[in-house]
Parts: sequence; C-alpha cells; structure tokens
Amino acid sequence: MNDSTEQAPLDDLAAVLRIVGELVGDVRHDRWSAPTPCPEWDVRALVEHMVLGHRLFAAILRGEATVTAGALEPGSADALGDDPAGTYREAADSLLAAFGQPGVLGRTFEVPVGPVPGIVAVHLRIVEELVHGWDLAQATGGQPRFPDDVVERAAEFTRVKLADVPPERSPFAPPRPVSDLAPPIDGLAALLGRTALAGSAAATPTRRH
Repeated sequence: MNDSTEQAPLDDLAAVLRIVGELVGDVRHDRWSAPTPCPEWDVRALVEHMVLGHRLFAAILRGEATVTAGALEPGSADALGDDPAGTYREAADSLLAAFGQPGVLGRTFEVPVGPVPGIVAVHLRIVEELVHGWDLAQATGGQPRFPDDVVERAAEFTRVKLADVPPERSPFAPPRPVSDLAPPIDGLAALLGRTALAGSAAATPTRRH
C-alpha cells in the first residue's frame, strides 16, 4: 500500500468529520431533543453516539481499549457535556491522530463489526459519519454538504463490503428505495436502510438504488 493509497481515505475522513462538526455546531438549542431517523435516539443521543464511536476507535487503534457490549450506546454517561460541538471536534481530532500513527493502516484491529485492517476501519468511520451526518441534517434541517465524490467512494466501498459483515453484527437495516435523481448522500442513506423523516426532501423515494 503506497502513501497516496493510504492518504486518500484519510483525507476523505477528515473532510467528512469537518462537515459533520459544522452540522453539530449549527444545532439550535431547541433542536437537541428533536427526533432523528434513528428511532431510539434524539439529536443529542445521536451526536453522543458519534462521539463515543470516535473515542472507541481511537482507543482501539492506540491499543488502549477493546470492544465491549454497549460501548456505543448513548445515555449511560453524558459524553457531550456543556459544549457538544467542541466535544465532537476533540473526539474527531483524536480519531484522526490515532489513524495517523505509523503502521496503523496495515494492522488488524477488532472493531464492532469484527476484525478489520486499519485502512478498512477508516472506510467504516467515513460511512458511519456520512450516514449519521445525514441523520443529523434530517433532524435539524441542516444541509449535509458532503462532496459527491467522497460519498460515491463510500457507497462503492459499502456495496463491496456490506456482504462481508455478519448480519448479527451489522448496524444497518436492509436497503430501501430511492429516486434515481436523489443526491449521492441520499442514495448512500437508502443503501444502508435509512428512512427520511416525514416532510423532508428525501422522504419521497421512488425507485431502488
């Protein structure tokens, strides 16, 4: 694996984390308890889940943690504190630093979906944040301005790798229909079983992606 092959996914991850961080920073005070496309989570719980994911992966990559049941479930402790946007950025920066350690991308790590090489873990975090960024935008009325090429690479990775994830370990629902004219981020969300909230622009799918 050459440097450019390794750096491109890390650049994509950095871009996605920055954009999701902006979405978190734009959440109005009255929207933190709003429902999201994840039925069991409101906006605060969704952002807390993302922060917990960043922290868990960073700790795994540093050899400081292992996967435990419920590690990504929000609510057991307030991970966001009084500054959710700052907490998100700090966790995202820690994740990027962990992926940037020498040799990490070529090693194998046990993550929530099973053992994967570090480079695959990068792609998993990209997909996770793209979809949860879409969830967050749905819930808050924000605009997830993810670059189409980043989303399309994530969708290609997902189509190839989704079949390798054991059904009992998959965090995603079966694919759902979506309009052929939908933007790439809506297509990725549909591929991973997301249902748009009623009244949103993505709530009227017509064909299977």
